[in-house]
Amino acid sequence: MLDHCSISHKGGLVLWSRSFTPAASTTAASSTSPVNSLVREALIEGRSSDGKYERDGYAVNWTFVNDLELIFVVAYQRILQLTYVEDLLNALKTLFVKLFQPFLTTFVASLHVTSTVRAPSDTSASWNFAKAFDGWDAIFDKLLRGLEDKAAQERRSRSGHVTRPTVEVTPPTEQTSILPSQSGDNVLDEEQIARNVQALKNRLRGRGGQAGRRGRGRADVGSGRDSLPGSDSETPTKRKSKAKAQRKWGDEAPTESDMASLDFSYDSSTSDSHAPPVDLSALVDNGSLGTRTQDGLYEVQDWEFSRGNKDADDVIAEVLKNGGQEPKPASGSLGALGSIFARLTGSKVLTEDDLKPVLEAMKQHLMKKNVAKEISDKICEDVGQSLVGKKVGGFQTTNSAVRQALANSITRILTPKTSTDLLLSIRTKLSTPLPASKQRQPYSITFVGVNGVGKSTNLSKVCFWLIQNGFRVLIAACDTFRSGAVEQLRVHVRNLSMLGVDGATSSKGRVELYERGYGKDAAGIAKEAIGYARDNEFDVVLIDTAGRMQDNEPLMRALAKLVATNNPDKIIFVGEALVGNEAVDQLTKFDRALRDFSAASGGQERGIDGMLVTKWDTVDDKVGAALSMTYVTGQPIIFVGCGQTYTDLRQLRVANVVQAILSD
Repeated sequence: MLDHCSISHKGGLVLWSRSFTPAASTTAASSTSPVNSLVREALIEGRSSDGKYERDGYAVNWTFVNDLELIFVVAYQRILQLTYVEDLLNALKTLFVKLFQPFLTTFVASLHVTSTVRAPSDTSASWNFAKAFDGWDAIFDKLLRGLEDKAAQERRSRSGHVTRPTVEVTPPTEQTSILPSQSGDNVLDEEQIARNVQALKNRLRGRGGQAGRRGRGRADVGSGRDSLPGSDSETPTKRKSKAKAQRKWGDEAPTESDMASLDFSYDSSTSDSHAPPVDLSALVDNGSLGTRTQDGLYEVQDWEFSRGNKDADDVIAEVLKNGGQEPKPASGSLGALGSIFARLTGSKVLTEDDLKPVLEAMKQHLMKKNVAKEISDKICEDVGQSLVGKKVGGFQTTNSAVRQALANSITRILTPKTSTDLLLSIRTKLSTPLPASKQRQPYSITFVGVNGVGKSTNLSKVCFWLIQNGFRVLIAACDTFRSGAVEQLRVHVRNLSMLGVDGATSSKGRVELYERGYGKDAAGIAKEAIGYARDNEFDVVLIDTAGRMQDNEPLMRALAKLVATNNPDKIIFVGEALVGNEAVDQLTKFDRALRDFSAASGGQERGIDGMLVTKWDTVDDKVGAALSMTYVTGQPIIFVGCGQTYTDLRQLRVANVVQAILSD
C-alpha cells in the first residue's frame, strides 16, 4: 500500500498530491518528510540519481519530465517491497502529460515569463489546480487498483508455481528402487574381499623400505604386521610430540634490567644525546610553504591542476557559465567525446536513445579518472535525467549542454555541506566562554583508516600546520599494535620541535608525545591524553590509531569504543588517492561501523566528519577518488597529502578538481 504520491514542479509548486493514511498526511506536511528530504538531499545535493531514495523507513521513487519541469514522486513503507511502483510512475507520467499537456505547457511558460515580475506565491495563487486537474483522482484510483490487482495475481501465480515442483522432484519411491539395484551390482563374495585386502598389504610392504627412512610410522607399515596402518591403537604413540625447549639468550635467562634495556617504548635521557644530527632543510620544502594572511594565520597552498595556466575563476566561468567551450578542441575538456557529440547535430529534442552513447562514453571517461564505477553510473544517470527532453541545436550547443550538465553535477557533489575551516572550528571551541567551575577541554581530532595509507605521516603534517598557527599540540600514540608506531611518532615530535615558528629557532614546548607503550587499551590512552592536555593547557590533541581493514569487526568495535569513550571533535578518515572502487568500500564500511558500534557502546552516533586523501601527487589528473569519497559520505575533503615533507599539505578547490576531471 502506498503512503504518498505527488506531482510537483521543479520550482517547488505542488500540482497534485495524495496521502493514503492520516499518519502519512501528517508526515508529508512536516519539514522532515521523506519527500522534503528527497528534494534536499537527492535532487538539490545530487546524492542519489538512480530514482530511488530511502529515509526513516520510507522508500521514495521518482521520475522527471524535463521539458515540462515536472517531478513525479511515490513514497511507501520500505518493508512492503512493492513491485509495481516503477510501472505506476511510468503510467502516471504518460497519462498526466497526455491528458493535461496544453495546460501544463501554458503553466510552465507563464512561470518563466512572470518569474521576474511577480513573486512565486502570487503565481501559484493565480492557478486553480483542482479545477485544472478535475477528474484526475478517479483516473489515478483506477490505475492504482489495476496495478495492485496485477501484482497480487503475479504473487499468487508465483507461489503456486513454486510449490508444485517440490512434490515431483526425487520422490522416495525412485530412490528406494535405485538403491537395491546399485548394491546388487556391487556385491562381492568373501574370497574377493580377502584377495583385495592381501593385494593392499603387498603394495604397502613394497614401499616399506623407502617409507622407513622418512619416519617411524612408515617403517612399521612395512614390517609385515597384519594390522592396518594408522589404526586407533597406534595413533597416540605415533603423534606424541615433545614440548619445545625454551630458547635462552646466553648462559641464563634475561633479568629485568636486561628487558628494560631492550624496551624502546619509553623515552630515555640518553636517546637524544646519541641521536644523529637532523638536516632541517630536508624536513621542510620552501617551495611548498604556505602563506600568511593579514590576520597572521598560516594557510597551506591550494592544489592546482598542472595542465594549462588558467586560474580558478577562469575555470568556473568557462565550465559552469559558458559550458566549458575552448578555442582549441584538442586541448579542451572532454575532447575525446567530440566524435560522440557529433552524432547529435541538428536542432532536436534530446531523447534517452540520443544520449545513451554519450553517457556511456562519459562513464568510461570518469572511470579512467579513477572514479568508482558505481559513482560513475549515478553521475551519468543524473546528467541524463537533466538533459532528456531538452531542445538543443547544432553540434556546439549539444556539446556545451552535455559538458555543462556534467560540470554542474560534479560541482554539486564536491561542494561541501559543512565548513572546511578547521582553524575556525578550533578557535571557536577554545574561545567559547565557560562557567568558572568547568575546565576547558582541548580540541581533539582522531585519524582513522586502513593499514599503510599514511595516517601517522599526515598527522604530523597537520601538526606542523597547527603549530604554525600558534597552537600547542599533544599527539596521542594510540596505535599500540604496529611495531615502531610509537617510535615513528617520537621522531616526528623531535623533528617538529626543532622547526621554528615565524623565525624562532625551535618549537620546543609547542608539541609533545603522549604514549603508554604497546599492548594497551587505545581508548584508555586517548582518554588519559585528553586529560593530560586539559591539565597542561594544550590546545589540540591529535589521536593516532592503528590501521585496520574495514571488514574486521572486532577491530572496528575497538575503534568505535575509542570514539564513544572520548567523543572527539573531528573524526578524519585517511584514504589513498590510488584505490578507486576500494575507496567507496572502505569509507562506506568505516562510516557505517562507527555509527552502529559507537551508538551500541553507549555514546552518541558518530560517523566520518571529513577526509584526508594521501599520495595525491601520484595520480596527476586521475582525481576521481575525491569525487567518490565525497559522494559516499557527503563530507568534505579537508586536506590532501602530496609529498614527504611537513609542508606537503594542500587544500582542494572545487574548480581545480572539476578542471582535472574534465580534462583529456
